Amino acid sequence: MTTLKGKTLFITGASRGIGLAIALRAARDGANVAVAAKSDVPNPKLPGTIHTAAAAVDAAGGKGLAIKCDIREEDSVRAAVEHTVQYFGGVDILVNNASAIWLRGALDTPMKRFDLMQQVNARGSFLCAQVCLPHLLRAANPHVLTLAPPPSFDPKWWAPHTAYTLAKMGMSFVTLGLAAEFGPRGVAVNALWPRTLIATDALNMIPGVTAANGRKPEIMADAAQLILTRPAQGFSGRFLIDDDVLRQAGITDFSRYVTDPAARLLPDLFLD
Repeated sequence: MTTLKGKTLFITGASRGIGLAIALRAARDGANVAVAAKSDVPNPKLPGTIHTAAAAVDAAGGKGLAIKCDIREEDSVRAAVEHTVQYFGGVDILVNNASAIWLRGALDTPMKRFDLMQQVNARGSFLCAQVCLPHLLRAANPHVLTLAPPPSFDPKWWAPHTAYTLAKMGMSFVTLGLAAEFGPRGVAVNALWPRTLIATDALNMIPGVTAANGRKPEIMADAAQLILTRPAQGFSGRFLIDDDVLRQAGITDFSRYVTDPAARLLPDLFLD
């Protein structure tokens, strides 16, 4: 199997959750990982910082680089990517993992929340891609992987939380556009989304569900590794689902990803 050994990944929001899982999976291959996130100091409500994540990458067999980065700020992203390039010599892979969530209706969505989601999700993904692409275009097998759902105009996904759906679908449409623009130039630009809920802190935003109703983040990490080791040429504009990716690789036993065998797995948002 092809590995990520020696590749340099720039992963946003990699201090915890799915981003950290992807970082650790790449580290086991011997990759370099720039852990780009805002979490510079410990938060009692949210475990994990860029420093603990980078240390975990080192311990897993990779090389970690902790970078405090707010992807809402252009200067912050440019400095983070430049630091990564100076430290590791380039960027081979961008993983747009950072995302803000607020699952409320229009009357219960403060504009501050609306703005945050638009700035982090769609705009942040676009900005990170814009800054990384000059380096990716020089890389041997460049990938951009964004954690975003298949695009949907079904009103059932818009009515309950228009602001969040707009922000998340914004990431999907950024993927679509960049794939069309840079796929022909040899950059694989794709999206990955989980079939079921994933047991991360984001579940706290969804009423009535717990970690038991989701799979472990490692299923997304294993799917990402399979995607990111594929030849980039001709592989772009796909909206991939985690367990489909694993099945295509011959992996059909997902029991190790289950958090609670007795609980019912629930499908993630935006999937029927």
